[in-house]
Amino acid sequence: MSTWKELKKDLVLTQEDLNAIELEKELIRTMIHIREEKGLTQSQLAEMCNVKQPVIARMESSVHSPQIDSLLKILTPLGYTLQIVPMKKR
Repeated sequence: MSTWKELKKDLVLTQEDLNAIELEKELIRTMIHIREEKGLTQSQLAEMCNVKQPVIARMESSVHSPQIDSLLKILTPLGYTLQIVPMKKR
């Protein structure tokens, strides 16, 4: 099995692609941090959100890109929402 770093070398990704990937990774890391900060297991969060635990696991392991409605379904019971804000210049 290849690692992301190995796969990334073979892909032709633009800077925009890489930025989108980083934003998604940061979003997922933040969601995991919120869940853990609240002391919830994936199963407990799934029950709160009325989804099955594997949905949470797939999202947290970045198996697929989460849909906005799925993000909101998970963030809302945690007391969070999505917001569009300007990016910091790098």
